[in-house]
Amino acid sequence: AQSVTQPDGHVTVSEGYSLELRCNYSYGGAFYLFWYVQFPGQGLQLLLRYLSGDTLVKGIKGFEAELRKSESSFNLRKPFVHWSDAAEYFCALSATVPGTAGGAEHKLREV
Repeated sequence: AQSVTQPDGHVTVSEGYSLELRCNYSYGGAFYLFWYVQFPGQGLQLLLRYLSGDTLVKGIKGFEAELRKSESSFNLRKPFVHWSDAAEYFCALSATVPGTAGGAEHKLREV
């Protein structure tokens, strides 16, 4: 069975500092990984996705994530956060068609 875990709870980062949100996954087959953001009162917005190839993925709003298969991790990073980055962040894994992400764990992610 596929699963993702975001081990950090509520995350607080001062403006201008770097952010890292951890995502650990468990799956034995081929997969795709995603990071989404949800701002208050809005729907989910795709930040970035790993489909294949380069394990360092650049996303929107200055975010990036690196797939480390040896650690089964896909951590989200941003070098300099802004107050407008305060939101919930979700890691998701899909073993099927890209875009139909399953296995998302709903946890509060704020900066």
